[in-house]
Amino acid sequence: MADEPSVVSAIDAGVATLTLNRPKSINALDQSMVTAMDELLRDWAADPQVTAVVLAGAGERGLCAGGDIVAIHRDASALSGGSADDAEAAASPSAAFWRDEYRLNADIARYPKPYVAIMDGIVMGGGVGISAHANTRIVTDRTRLAMPEVGIGFVPDVGGTYVLARAADNLGIYAGLTAGHLSGPDAIALGLADHYVPADDLDAFRKAIGETSLDASIAKCAQQPPESKIAAQRDWIREAFSADTVGEIIDRCRAVGTEEADKTAATIAAKSPLALAVTLRSLREATPSLVETLKREYRVSLRSLLNPDMAEGIRAQVIDKDRNPAWRHTGHAAVTSAEVDAFFAPLPDGLELAINVAPQEDSSV
Repeated sequence: MADEPSVVSAIDAGVATLTLNRPKSINALDQSMVTAMDELLRDWAADPQVTAVVLAGAGERGLCAGGDIVAIHRDASALSGGSADDAEAAASPSAAFWRDEYRLNADIARYPKPYVAIMDGIVMGGGVGISAHANTRIVTDRTRLAMPEVGIGFVPDVGGTYVLARAADNLGIYAGLTAGHLSGPDAIALGLADHYVPADDLDAFRKAIGETSLDASIAKCAQQPPESKIAAQRDWIREAFSADTVGEIIDRCRAVGTEEADKTAATIAAKSPLALAVTLRSLREATPSLVETLKREYRVSLRSLLNPDMAEGIRAQVIDKDRNPAWRHTGHAAVTSAEVDAFFAPLPDGLELAINVAPQEDSSV
């Protein structure tokens, strides 16, 4: 098992399948996997025999649980709380991984052929980046999708702020600040997915793509999704999450007076005040361009490595698992505008993320 490749590829009846193959870690991404995906997708884009690409995850647990959080913790622990600067953060292994990952996210968004992401089971963080930007996104009755970054003192990345910001009625802001799990119907309601195929029908769906066409396989296997539980609460979410600050959002949730709204307030209040403030601004000011959003997310990611809350959040949730992080700020009012601004400030010359965009490409990419 240890000798098996972490990315497995195959071509059958013109359909290229890319399978993430680290099931014990729920197919968490590392640098080698991102590189392999990039090479395969480029080759298939140029191969006239390939008519469509299907992305899936090995095992029964999910497509992808995100990136290697333990490796990020090593960098954050070494860089935060001291005298490290942007240049040192940009020289870290985590920064190298993000550069390649974010470029891959941009390439997926503009892929020239049908790119079908099977978002079955757990789809989190980096898993959202390689699936939610696809031109064909399939969720199931087992989908558990999340951008959980704020729970570890981080901020949604991999273009997550781009897709969440476009959800109607502030549902994306709700998802970003709570870091909660979304079902398949929730993902469709928020605009993170397109079609609902029951997990038991996935094999038939994938087979039909090669035997007929992608459109025919969707027509045959996709179903009307059940009601989204989050979308059903859109009225109070729209109002509560329109507030200007995180503190006001929490207060408005509490004022709703329902069990679900109270739970939402408590969930947000337990997270890093600084990460929440940066996340809210990231979502409110996301640009119409995925490329420009990814560039800004890269700035925020580097500054998060320098922020002690990220190392502390990963420690509490993943390393020691005591679920008791000691955040840098004890309350939301203690977070200053200057602290938030610093996350978004341009990087020094030569450190900004470079993503090539062809002149003819749509500005929304």
